Amino acid sequence: MEKSAENPFVLFDREKGGAACLLCGVDEAGRGPLCGPVTVAAAILDYRTPIEGLNDSKKISEKKREKLYELIIECALAYEVVHIPPEVIDEINIHNATLLGMKKAVGNLKITPDQVLVDGNFVPALSVPCQAVVKGDAKSACIAAASILAKVTRDRLMRELGKEYPQYRLEQHKGYPTKLHYALLDEHGVAPFYRKSFLKKRGYV
Repeated sequence: MEKSAENPFVLFDREKGGAACLLCGVDEAGRGPLCGPVTVAAAILDYRTPIEGLNDSKKISEKKREKLYELIIECALAYEVVHIPPEVIDEINIHNATLLGMKKAVGNLKITPDQVLVDGNFVPALSVPCQAVVKGDAKSACIAAASILAKVTRDRLMRELGKEYPQYRLEQHKGYPTKLHYALLDEHGVAPFYRKSFLKKRGYV
């Protein structure tokens, strides 16, 4: 327990929720890409078995994320990951799609949390207390865990999609709007898994 108390991420969570609180962290991956889903994860950690090395998924190497992902799903009290597909993003916009994913992820947990911490500035409508934490994935253990779950799950999905559509090289850019990605769109056009609302300004749809 002394080791966990020294961990600033766990200490942050304890200060937010208290030692006996079932605290759930929520984060997303894939708000910005031109294609694929936005992926949202929720995680309730067991602070009796702290996971060392948790941090914002963007600050961790892919190899380390994969290792932490396995530790999180093994040690977490509960976790859930959901995908909100491109057609829903186009229908209700990315902001509302992300909030919907957050609500679904928390609602699908096998344990009901006492409190929810969400990375960013906005929170979904939930039946339990919920607080937004700016840059929470670099402060909170449970948000960082959710960040890693969401990132690894979505990256794996995009790599699998890339095998089906190799012309888009999804394994390289994961759908984000890179120079390479736009060049490949110019060459091959728009596939069904693209977010049409993200491509209108560029004249692709």
